[in-house]
Amino acid sequence: MAHSLSAKKRIRQNEKRRALNRWRKRAMRDSIKDLLDKVLHASVEDSEKAYRDACAVIDKTAQKGVIHKNTAARYKSRLNARVKAKKAAA
Repeated sequence: MAHSLSAKKRIRQNEKRRALNRWRKRAMRDSIKDLLDKVLHASVEDSEKAYRDACAVIDKTAQKGVIHKNTAARYKSRLNARVKAKKAAA
């Protein structure tokens, strides 16, 4: 357990930061799940709109440092491939 005031403050800050990062990552995962659901069950236009929304959330998550920028690029690339496959099948 921390004894100094600065160490105790650092623990409080870390707890807040961790909660915020977990919230951001959860929001990103929710937007990805929404997109994947729309790719399976909705129209091409709805899927493309969900893709743009998901990309915005993924980019914000990477910008804040919650995930690496290359990880964000990989997510977006794979999701875009799903949307394009739906468009080609339609």
